[in-house]
Amino acid sequence: MTSLRSDGSVEFRFYRPQAGEVKISGDFNGWSHHDGAVSMRKLDGGWWAAEAKLDAGEYRFRYLADGHTWFTDFASHGIEVSKFGGWNSVLVVPTKGAKET
Repeated sequence: MTSLRSDGSVEFRFYRPQAGEVKISGDFNGWSHHDGAVSMRKLDGGWWAAEAKLDAGEYRFRYLADGHTWFTDFASHGIEVSKFGGWNSVLVVPTKGAKET
C-alpha cells in the first residue's frame, strides 16, 4: 500500500513475511531492479517499508521480492495492465497543496 505524507514523501508498505529482500521498481527509477531500485527495510510482522520523495505526477511501479518475483500493489491508487504481462500499480502524487479525493 502507499500513503502520501504531509511532507510530500510517499510511504510504501508491502507484506511478504517469507521474503529475504524487497525492492521497488518503477518508471520513477527507469524500472531498475538492481542498483537503482528502492530498497525496502524489513519491519516486524512480515511487513516491509520504504519512503521516497517524488515530484507530482502519475507513476507505475511493482515490488520485487528476492530478485525474481514481481508483485502488484492492489491497495495503491490503481492498477493497469503491463505491456510485459501482469499488472502495474499506479501511484498518483498530487501537486503541492492539492487535496486528495
